[in-house]
Amino acid sequence: MANIRDLRQRITSVSNIQKITGAMEMVATTKLRRFQGHTVAAQPYTHNIEEMVRKLAGAVASNPEAAGDAAPLFAPGSSEAPAALLAIGSDRGLCGAYNSNIQRCLDERIDALKAEGRAYKLYVVGRKAIDHATRSGHPVAAYLDQLNLERITFMEAASVSAMLVAAFRAGEISTVEIAFTKFRSMVKYDPQVASFLPITPPAGDGPRVGDALLEPSGPQVLGRLIPRYLETSVYHAMLEAITSEYASRRFAMKNATDAAGDMKKEITRVYNRARQAKITSEISEIVSGAEAL
Repeated sequence: MANIRDLRQRITSVSNIQKITGAMEMVATTKLRRFQGHTVAAQPYTHNIEEMVRKLAGAVASNPEAAGDAAPLFAPGSSEAPAALLAIGSDRGLCGAYNSNIQRCLDERIDALKAEGRAYKLYVVGRKAIDHATRSGHPVAAYLDQLNLERITFMEAASVSAMLVAAFRAGEISTVEIAFTKFRSMVKYDPQVASFLPITPPAGDGPRVGDALLEPSGPQVLGRLIPRYLETSVYHAMLEAITSEYASRRFAMKNATDAAGDMKKEITRVYNRARQAKITSEISEIVSGAEAL
């Protein structure tokens, strides 16, 4: 039979853990609601601007002059340059399988690039992501340690977009993809790798040059639209990632709290049986002693 004092200490320890995980669950729930509101509110704008730009990519392909200075962003990069991946992970753990899932998705994409004989390099956001890249021996072009996804601003995301665009224009990288976790719902968030550069038309027939009417002119419109589209894509990917992280953390802490509650009940049952056995033993000893007298 387990020692009663040890069982009491275990009940206290599990209760303390349950309080901690319960508090972390409440914090994660509060932050999740805030980030979810921002992400859901931005989704229509992000979807519409992406749809517009990708449809125009078909027209630009047949008439590059219509895009003006933005035309190189629609064309394939140098085949000799490595592919670039912007990997967005978490700064902290205790969020279930969130980090391992996005790391697995990233590794699968890297394996595909290796199978094609293509070189690659990473631009990394998040301590967990850089730890994985270091362990795996992936070449890291930049670790953006100054970024805090919980306080990310559009201007910070725009600076990341500008860095990637500058490298693409300079021929340092041939393509850019973003590895992040897309938020679907409170219980569903999917790791994925999305294309960023070059800008490609959607599947199927895109608009012909005559179908796209741009006023005041193509170069003027696309010159302002394309940078904003790319900045929005990076910013929204980061919003999706931090929202998914807190959804995963809330779920993980809820499971931990529930598991601690179940463990506490089981230990309490064992403790009660041990205490009852001790009381019964003591009563038996008293009765035996009385009879001996």
